[in-house]
Amino acid sequence: MRKKIDVLIIGTGIAGLTAAIYLKEAGLDVVVTTKESSIEETNTNYAQGGIIAWKEGDKRDNLEQDILKAGCNYNNLEAVKLFAMEGPQLVLDFFIDKLKTQFTQTSEGKLDYTEEAAHSDRRVLHFADHTGDVLQKSLQDYAAGLQIPILTNHTAIDLITNNHHSDDCQEFYKQREVMGCYVLDNLTGDVITFFADKVILATGGLGNLYQHTTNPASATGDGMSMAYRAGADIINAEFIQFHPTALYHREIKRFLISESLRGEGAKLRDSTGRYFMEDYSPMKDLAPRDVVARAIYNQMGKTGSEYVLLDIASFYKGEIPLKKRFSKIYQTCLEGGLDITKKPIPIVPAAHYFCGGIKVDLAGRSSLKNLYAIGEVSCTGLHGANRLASSSLLEGLLWAKLAAEDISQNFEKIEQQRNKFIPDWKRPNEVEEFDPLLLSQDWKAIQLTMWNYAGIIRTNKGLERARADLNYYSHRIFSFYKTARLNKDIIELRNAIVNATIIVNAATHNSQSIGCHFVK
Repeated sequence: MRKKIDVLIIGTGIAGLTAAIYLKEAGLDVVVTTKESSIEETNTNYAQGGIIAWKEGDKRDNLEQDILKAGCNYNNLEAVKLFAMEGPQLVLDFFIDKLKTQFTQTSEGKLDYTEEAAHSDRRVLHFADHTGDVLQKSLQDYAAGLQIPILTNHTAIDLITNNHHSDDCQEFYKQREVMGCYVLDNLTGDVITFFADKVILATGGLGNLYQHTTNPASATGDGMSMAYRAGADIINAEFIQFHPTALYHREIKRFLISESLRGEGAKLRDSTGRYFMEDYSPMKDLAPRDVVARAIYNQMGKTGSEYVLLDIASFYKGEIPLKKRFSKIYQTCLEGGLDITKKPIPIVPAAHYFCGGIKVDLAGRSSLKNLYAIGEVSCTGLHGANRLASSSLLEGLLWAKLAAEDISQNFEKIEQQRNKFIPDWKRPNEVEEFDPLLLSQDWKAIQLTMWNYAGIIRTNKGLERARADLNYYSHRIFSFYKTARLNKDIIELRNAIVNATIIVNAATHNSQSIGCHFVK
């Protein structure tokens, strides 16, 4: 099956849906795809803390300095300035005025701003601790009103480029450009050849490459792997941010304990009951995430414990009752037998956010013609070596708008006759049947390797071991991929091994210990 559209958007989080809304309203033919059966299975939907927004009296320079300080001054200064200038107001204009999104208000009926680590002001808007799913629903409802086609159960396989896929030899001599994407229909097994004048990757992060993560299982870095294989530039891949506080529980996995708890007064203590953050930073519990994550990791090692404790019950200072302010955390912990109003929360650090990604400019354009990347899969350099809390949702929102504006204002169609030389997806002659046990084993091997050797604290010897192990897994996985019956799981596994190798190679080549790339 062959389809032709103006813009193909891969991903249904804040970046993907925002771009789709702007492009649809600009009159372009847009299709959005997700590999999941549910539109809302995104990192956006699971976000708790909030989104940086405009607040009266909060100076732009202060936000810039907070971003630079958190990012260890490794940031792209132009991206930081643009973000601080245009981002915060956009939250009010887009979500509140346009989409009519409801945020938590104070008893006086004003917007309730909370504080998070490394911020110099309370500038984070939220809806209790359900911010992500509230934003996700607002986007979905508005997109539905515009009748934007969203294809669930459609997994992107490979970007189509003229140099690699065309049967016209003249394309070899032209600039490399993206012409669309091969997309698998998970339910039928058919591969659709999508031709698109522009492709936007909004596929999110890659936390599932690690043994412990706050990300959903779908966060396998598909967009970066596809872009890398197509020849796009990747930068800052060594910078994996580990969230300091994920719930430590035998049955409840991947659950984030929002940083806003510490913004509202929560303090960390070790298994002996000692509050320890003053040993590691003058900012104590509100230090940047990389500092807090390493402090917890070190303290666990000192005490021989598998977790530390986060005490909100003794220190909560918000005006909204604790059960209501953090209703999602409260209810989830209660289901696990823990009442956070009475007892501290057992937590561990976990892979959370990818600060690197596909290199893009300030309009979201990658190094490949016609290919854009926005949100976590992209790297504008905004975050530098470590991300400031609650900046990710706003980054996705802002660069979705900027990319959509660049596309709509400079839209050019690819000559239709060039598409005739692009073949449909070629299947292997001999198909090997899928063995879920082997796939599961390969996944666990990758996750353990990344956690042990390319995790919170790295060593040169450990990174070399990781490279050797990943090379071995890579050979086996790619050999299997070439002969296997194609499905979503196998595509994700191939993307995972590609991304793990990219991260470890980047970490190996950066000898500077900085931010969330910490080398002993």
